[in-house]
Amino acid sequence: MQHVSHSVRIAPAAPNSCSEQRTAASYERELERYRRAELQLREIIALDESLLRQKDETIQNQALLSSESDHRLLNDLQIIVSLLSLQSRAAANAEAASQLSAAADRIAMIGRIHRRLHSFDGATTVAFKKFLEDLCHDFSSLVSSGQRGGRKVIVEAVEIELPTVTARPLGFIANELITNAAKYGKGRITVRLEQNLERGCALSVSNDGPALPEGFDPAARKGLGMRIVGSFVGRIGGELLIGCGDKDQGARFTVLFSRSTRR
Repeated sequence: MQHVSHSVRIAPAAPNSCSEQRTAASYERELERYRRAELQLREIIALDESLLRQKDETIQNQALLSSESDHRLLNDLQIIVSLLSLQSRAAANAEAASQLSAAADRIAMIGRIHRRLHSFDGATTVAFKKFLEDLCHDFSSLVSSGQRGGRKVIVEAVEIELPTVTARPLGFIANELITNAAKYGKGRITVRLEQNLERGCALSVSNDGPALPEGFDPAARKGLGMRIVGSFVGRIGGELLIGCGDKDQGARFTVLFSRSTRR
């Protein structure tokens, strides 16, 4: 909504000669000019107040629509999870059943992250260490109840308050990297959040599985997970680095990013 500027000009009284004396009529004319100026100012104030009320109503309507949209999205995700789970149990082919179950797990985790991230609505910053601990706890519970067996997920993080607009996409990045580490790696999964001298912060996920093939290019991958990671890394103005895990075993994906707000 554009700002409407107003100006009110009060015409000066006509100059009088030093010898001319002010009459009652001249005072009355000058008073009338001030009365008209006051009336114009009152109209301008009333218009500005009306515009502010309209702006407040628009903001409230947008917040209501956003809340309704989020609620419907979560319901739709739950329906999709239920349908995939039913199809997985009914599938005669073991590989198809496994793929359907994995898809249901991933969508269920997205729903959990969405709920957790939207619990920060209205907040300007997020304590991201606590978020990672809760996320990894949910993930461990999810995989331990599935067919893949339990996996140990370790969080090594410093206390960092991140802007909400950075924490939201970073949460989805962490989820995808943890999911890929569990899918392709073995042993424990380590999630680190630490300070970085060059970019500000670094989020990394590593596993103890086989190393990535030489020349691995995430941009060339056709999988949905890496496309999601690449999209969100670009959104926060970050940089994705790929290397070996601890003791040169497994793989490590690291996202370098700034703590400053990016839009």
